[in-house]
Order: sequence, then structure tokens, then C-alpha cells
Amino acid sequence: MKNISLALALLCCLFTAAQADTIASRRAEAEVMADGTLSVSTRFQTRLTPSLSDALQQGVVLSFRLEFQLTKPRTTAYYLSLKEWFDPHAQLSFKLSYQPLTSRYRVSIGSLSNYYSTLREALAAIGAIQGWRVLNNGTLDPKKPGQVAGQVRLLLDISELPKPFQMNALGSDDWSLQSDWTRLEVKDAN
Repeated sequence: MKNISLALALLCCLFTAAQADTIASRRAEAEVMADGTLSVSTRFQTRLTPSLSDALQQGVVLSFRLEFQLTKPRTTAYYLSLKEWFDPHAQLSFKLSYQPLTSRYRVSIGSLSNYYSTLREALAAIGAIQGWRVLNNGTLDPKKPGQVAGQVRLLLDISELPKPFQMNALGSDDWSLQSDWTRLEVKDAN
């Protein structure tokens, strides 16, 4: 009996690790710019669950959201959290779709789109951003980059799915993708 419960505990740990591994941060860097903004650069590795992959092949557009939160300086972070009612301080949307006529994948950020021949290439573009300005001018002191900290995460935006798929997504781990909050490595611009 003891061996069975040990085996079940091990399987639960492996299943949890496999689920948590669907989006992982590969790069999370930031730089305080001379105008007091923060320039964020990120890269994530994303793996779709079988249900999401099937839905994508059937024409469902998958929306991902890259979120940023300032955590330090604390007074500024607290002010921004109150101002935004505890929402992320900045966010960026990525849309992934499959084009069956051309057998290509499309990744869109706003009105900008790029096409990829493989799903792997398209997933590598989701959450990959360079020089994303996340705060207003003058928010930070450019002479004190060591006093700045923030975090980012990437997640599947279930609210953007068609209504029938939103119902499937509720309570289903197969439709829930998100990375952990990852601390930004803040570099000195000087």
C-alpha cells in the first residue's frame, strides 16, 4: 500500500511538472532608458497541449498576453497598481492562427503580422519582444537602474477564445497555459 501511494505521488508530481512546463521564460531583460521609461526584452518557449493544437488546426485563433508589473521602486509600483486597479502595468497581445490554404502559421501583434512555415517557429515568436517601452516618460530615475525591479509573464488569454471554447477552458488544465512570473534582469544603460 505504501508503494502504491508513493507511485501515485510521483505521478502527480510528474504530471504537474509537465503541465507547468508548457510556457517557460528563456529571456527577461530590462533597461532603464534616459527618458525614464523601461525597455523590456523577452523570449518564451511555448508548447501547446494536444487540445489547443487541435483547435488551432481547426481554425481557432489563440490569443496570448504578455504582462509586465513594476515591483520596485515600491511607491511607484504601489501607485501604478492602484491606478490600474491591480491589473498589470503594461500588456501586449499576440494572436496565433493557422492558414490551411497556405499551410502557414500567422502571428499578429496589433496590426503587424508575420507568417511562419512551422508551428515551432510561430510559437517561438509568441512573447518574443525587443525594446518594449512599458512605462510613461519620467516614471523612473535613469541614474538609479539598480533600484528598479519588475516581472513578466506570458499566458493564453482564455477570454479571447470563441464562447464554446471558453466553456471548455473553464476548469480544464488542457486549456490553461501560463508561465510563472519571471523577474526581469535590469541592465545599466550607461
